[in-house]
Amino acid sequence: MDLVHTSVPARIQALSVVIAGFGQSIIITTVTTFILVYLLEYVHLSVAAMAVVTSIITAAKVFDALSDPIMGTIVDRTRSRWGKMRPYILFSALPVAGLTTALFAVPQAPQTTQLVYFGICFFAWGIAYTACDVPYWGVIGSAFSDPAQRNKAISQVRAAGSISLGVATLGMPWFAALLSDGPTTTAHGWTLAVAVSSFAGMGLYLLAFVNTRERTRPDGTAALTFRILVTNFVHNTPLLLVLLGSTIGFGRSIIQAGGAVFAVVAYGSEKSFTAIGAAVIVGMVVAALATPLLLRHMTSKDLMIRSSLAAALLYLVMFLAGFQNFALLLAFVALSGVALGIFMVIQVTLIADAVDDMERRTGIRNDGISFSTLTFTGKLMNALSVMVFGALVVVSGYHSGAQITRHMQNVLFASITLVPAASCLLSVVPFCFYRLSTPVASGNGSSATA
Repeated sequence: MDLVHTSVPARIQALSVVIAGFGQSIIITTVTTFILVYLLEYVHLSVAAMAVVTSIITAAKVFDALSDPIMGTIVDRTRSRWGKMRPYILFSALPVAGLTTALFAVPQAPQTTQLVYFGICFFAWGIAYTACDVPYWGVIGSAFSDPAQRNKAISQVRAAGSISLGVATLGMPWFAALLSDGPTTTAHGWTLAVAVSSFAGMGLYLLAFVNTRERTRPDGTAALTFRILVTNFVHNTPLLLVLLGSTIGFGRSIIQAGGAVFAVVAYGSEKSFTAIGAAVIVGMVVAALATPLLLRHMTSKDLMIRSSLAAALLYLVMFLAGFQNFALLLAFVALSGVALGIFMVIQVTLIADAVDDMERRTGIRNDGISFSTLTFTGKLMNALSVMVFGALVVVSGYHSGAQITRHMQNVLFASITLVPAASCLLSVVPFCFYRLSTPVASGNGSSATA
């Protein structure tokens, strides 16, 4: 069986991965939230050029999603004095920080040159970020042998990520303005702000290398082959059920994909989405911190099923209540953030349980390829959300400059309420067949088979 290095106390490891997750979240939030704004408002790309940028981003995301399992396999086959995951945490930090800065440092040049520059940087950034993200989640699953400690660490990581999301979303425009030359925000100001934030964020991320220790195989154990890893992966039924249930539940994230557009159609300004986004973040933070307490009274499988059913009911009631009362809408959105936060914690917990179970049954621990599916499903859920919301925007007839009608408002409101309701309800089915579940906290630190 695997050995566990205990030279670093669990509380230090937990604090380190939480701070590391906070730093890492600054990177992903900055890129996903502000890259298009930067290119439009500060690089001044044309409409035709933005169409090319959209194609580049879409192609890169598809490539990025497909590269996750490949990266997971590479991680699982790695053998070093630092383990199999920590080396990638160490050596990916600088490239991620540098490439994130490069994305916001498009040179003043002909647009063709700018597009080529952006395309190369964005693809390279995606590869580097995958190299830092997959092993990060893997080391969390490996560092804590006690499920209760692991669940608490995961919940705190998710909470820190949500807080980081809010800090970056609200703070980066202000920071860019502060570092700009003159009274208005400039492209140079964005470059400096992103550079400082990226290198600081990845500096914090390195704590996941410095202060964690992963479970490693005894000396002399044969290296895992690609065939063994893939075979064990496809036979890990509990893990595959988590992936299926997560993908079907893509509607949970549709408000993030389309909330800003809905705010424009329903309330006349995308600024309303600031309050909507804040409500989601507050709900997610509360849920992430509360989930370990809930796990004292029910298994992770039961909590996933019950929270998904509650979310489906919540979205249905939200639709019936309508969107005319903005304060009431924010209350519903905050509750939906609670459901989303619970899902994000339990999803990682269920994957970790599946990895532990596979190790008990086969003697093989494949953290890399297993946790790569966490990032893969996250990207797939986001892609499905964008696709479905985009299709419903077309159905509604809305486009820039269009006269807003009640039909448009109703269709887009249904897209962020009824679609998630149906999605959450259907996602329960795979989770019902998940045979493993972290037991109700009892101090034994083991997993039970339902």
